[in-house]
Amino acid sequence: MDRIWLKHYPPEVPADINPADYASLVDIFEESCSRFARKTAYLCMEASLSFHELERHSADFAGWLQSLGLARGTRVALMMPNLLQYPVCLFGILRAGCTVVSCNPLYTPRELQHQLADSGAEVVVIVENFAHTLQEALPGTAVKHVVVTSIGEMLGALKGSLVDFALRHVKKMIPAWSLPGAIRLGKALATGHRYGFKRIALGHEDIAFLQYTGGTTGVSKGAMLTHRNIVSNVLQADAWIGPVTRSGDEVIVTALPLYHVFALTANCLTFLRLGATNLLIVNPRDIPGFIKTLSRHRFSAITGVNTLFNALLNNPEFGKLDFAELRLTLGGGMAVMEPVARRWKEVTGVPLVQAYGLTETSPAVCINPFDNSDFNGSIGLPISSTEISIRDADGNELPLGEPGELCVRGPQVMAGYYGRPDETAHVFHADGFLMTGDVARVDERGYVYLVDRKKDMILVSGFNVYPNEVEAAVAMIPAVQDVACIGVPDERTGEAVKIFVVRKDPRLTAQMIIDHCRTQLTAYKVPHRVEFRDDLPRTNVGKILRRALKEESTQ
Repeated sequence: MDRIWLKHYPPEVPADINPADYASLVDIFEESCSRFARKTAYLCMEASLSFHELERHSADFAGWLQSLGLARGTRVALMMPNLLQYPVCLFGILRAGCTVVSCNPLYTPRELQHQLADSGAEVVVIVENFAHTLQEALPGTAVKHVVVTSIGEMLGALKGSLVDFALRHVKKMIPAWSLPGAIRLGKALATGHRYGFKRIALGHEDIAFLQYTGGTTGVSKGAMLTHRNIVSNVLQADAWIGPVTRSGDEVIVTALPLYHVFALTANCLTFLRLGATNLLIVNPRDIPGFIKTLSRHRFSAITGVNTLFNALLNNPEFGKLDFAELRLTLGGGMAVMEPVARRWKEVTGVPLVQAYGLTETSPAVCINPFDNSDFNGSIGLPISSTEISIRDADGNELPLGEPGELCVRGPQVMAGYYGRPDETAHVFHADGFLMTGDVARVDERGYVYLVDRKKDMILVSGFNVYPNEVEAAVAMIPAVQDVACIGVPDERTGEAVKIFVVRKDPRLTAQMIIDHCRTQLTAYKVPHRVEFRDDLPRTNVGKILRRALKEESTQ
């Protein structure tokens, strides 16, 4: 496909970036720490970490890893929420020449055991709240070294002690655990400081992250994201947001977990290069606490998913915040609903800009221009140095306007799935385009419109129904707080459309929803079944789990 979208780029955005500007992520890190040494890099629970302190602590952690005699590329797993310890350990791992394996702290022992065994991780850094999970997961893994930290470890002596005491003895949130040989993070840092950090040269082909994903098929697997992949995506994102950001003068709200690729690249790495302060939110599901934290800071940027923005908007205290400094709001991870985008702009005065990416692309593929003041339903234009192709089931490119599988090629596309050459071959066309598993169409300007996930498509009497379209129609109803759509077996039509709704107004009935949908959707797309819920199952970043709802409905 010709890069027709370049004609519609903002004037300041280049057609291409040059990954060779940096040999590795470590080069970006060291440049920022030198340039912005005195500025605050991270804020968490009102404790701060300057760029200088981040450089020093990460060097100590890198020194500790090097003291173990680990080989270049050794996998080191991180399992903790958004704490100051996270960037310290993450950049320490990279500086030691090792590979970061990001783990969700909410994993079950089975899930964690699979990821540790599959990655071959030899070191794990974990917050003590989840150490009991690691205890169960360790058998059958290659883990040799365990580092344990606490929520309060980097909050300062007094505050940290109070926080840890409350969690351990008052709230009793630390289940009993036993990990013989484990050491505390403070001891690891002290050992690394004495041992000293020896800088090593890294290159584009070194693997920076094993980022686990279900991918388009099968079991969870590690996407190999090289230093070239991540450097490229940082430069691509930086080029795109450059017109609306100010180097050294940004405060970005990081509510999504840093172990998720969206927050990792967009917040942690891209804004690192800008010398921004990352305001880390430990528990974004505590919306009142989240808003209270926001009230204490003049933030200029925030990223999130649709459900997070919706939850903030549904709390009356959010509208009382000061949005004078806010210039950038970026939504990704799932489709942004038009009613949410419209309300966000009404409340904050800033557009909610939709973007698209996936783990295998580091993650950004498309972003809407930030000068688009109104929500357009598009996931944006392909970013610099990115090619896309819309293809049918046989791999043939389709004409503009026709829906097909979105395929991507660019410097941010992963090297493959770790240890799974067959799975890797399954998702790449012969010409190097990655199959995303998403159905999309492209208009004459190059704007991409996501239709839905291929695997979520519902087949009603031979007609394709895309859950996103149904959800968007239902979300238009003011009395609806959340909605999810799935297909369920039906003797007459093969599958039928079922929706799950969380109500704002208890007077809302199923018939009212169906009547509304009949005015917005073709007959075969109209929900046949409506189930009201108090809540919907979600992923760690707040995306609604259609799969879980489907499993419940077919049992």
